[in-house]
Amino acid sequence: MRKSFLLGLMGLMGLMGLMGSGVQAQQYKIEFKLEGVTDSVLYIARHFRDKLQVVDSARLQKDGSYVFKGKKSWKKNIYALVHQDKDKSIGDFAIDDSRTFTITGDGNLTPSTVRVKGSDANSRMFNYLTKISDAKKRMQEIGKRKKDAATKEQAEKEEQALIEEMKAYEAAARHPKKAQLFFDLVNLFDDGDIPEEVEDKAWYFRNHYWDKFFEGGMPLPMEEMLYTPNLYSKMNYFFFGLLYHADSDTICKEIDRLAARIGDNQELLRYVFDHIEPRYFRSTRNIGWDAVWCHLAGEYYLKGRCPWVTEGTLHNMRYNYNRIKQSLIGVRGQELWMADTNQSSNPNDWISSHRFPQRYVILWFWDPDCHHCQEQSEELKVLYDSLLTAPYRPFEVYAVGYESDVTKWKNYVKAHNFKWVNVGGPNVNIDYQEAYNVHGAPTMIILNERREIIMNKVVPIKNLLKFLEDYEKKVKGER
Repeated sequence: MRKSFLLGLMGLMGLMGLMGSGVQAQQYKIEFKLEGVTDSVLYIARHFRDKLQVVDSARLQKDGSYVFKGKKSWKKNIYALVHQDKDKSIGDFAIDDSRTFTITGDGNLTPSTVRVKGSDANSRMFNYLTKISDAKKRMQEIGKRKKDAATKEQAEKEEQALIEEMKAYEAAARHPKKAQLFFDLVNLFDDGDIPEEVEDKAWYFRNHYWDKFFEGGMPLPMEEMLYTPNLYSKMNYFFFGLLYHADSDTICKEIDRLAARIGDNQELLRYVFDHIEPRYFRSTRNIGWDAVWCHLAGEYYLKGRCPWVTEGTLHNMRYNYNRIKQSLIGVRGQELWMADTNQSSNPNDWISSHRFPQRYVILWFWDPDCHHCQEQSEELKVLYDSLLTAPYRPFEVYAVGYESDVTKWKNYVKAHNFKWVNVGGPNVNIDYQEAYNVHGAPTMIILNERREIIMNKVVPIKNLLKFLEDYEKKVKGER
């Protein structure tokens, strides 16, 4: 099954920045006349990831045009024309087969308004994008008529005809014999076909997502591909679109598969890792992403497979790795022994975090001065108290007062009548902040009957019992 041309070409307007090699400096004159654009200066820029890198500038002429000219080693590229604030792109254009051409159009380089003189590459590109844009509009109109029973049958016929028309158009426009950089890139970044017989199309799409990129033949050297946001968009969608809700094991496997395909290309590996590593490290909401970060750190950075990283960065990463890996889901939680509100200094009086008859233990690290902690603790109290008379309460709460002022903590516990296990103060067997990566409040850690960590994010209290029920079903299903 071929994906709809409308879906497959949504990102074409974002094709930008490739820097070629071995091109000699030569005279160029690139002129733009854009309706409604009055900036005192415009820039030509290439893209690196999601950033603009300015490479040339031109001032507004008396006739309203902008003329970029001089002697420069322009390389085959699809560049961005950028406003004077350098933050907003007007649109994209090609430098491929000509260094002298004129482009006129509206202030957004809307394909249907663009007229080109002197560049076949730009003429073909904008004609192609105009055709795609028109087809999308036609498809939207057909979609409206499909909702009406009276016109549905005819609309469906028109839809199929339009799809066939556009498939034929694309095949002709993107034919390899008509090679130009823009169309080479369209072919390279096309998602390809999904065979009709494949049942799990989502699985197939994910597992073949990179095939064309690595097997399709690069129009330019790999290091130059780093300057197209096609690669950035493809990479970003893969990790934070397709894999956004995947479990950590799946994400780690996909990282390893991609790294294996990249091989020894350090520039491309750095391009990918520099983008995904901070995202997995900084996320505080996504379950399992800390395990993904530990995989990246432990298997790549700390094993010397990322030689671009400084020793200072590796030192910090090693510290974070040793800290975070202790509190990953699946790891057995370290047993805490702490004094309760009596604050006995005798370890024999301290209470264990693990030795309760309940199947689950909720380690609740909270601060009485934290407003969010107060709200969440009150919600947890309502749930806990509601189960005090129940035949069986599936969990115990081991609430650690995250507060250096012991008197303030004890007074708060007493005033709010928290009936769960309240511990805190300096009398503790280990540093719980390091043991459970507690560097803020509230922090929730849920332990199962084997006292393994099954959750290391704060579960909304209203969803707590549902989470435990779902976990029970999952465990039973795996047996």
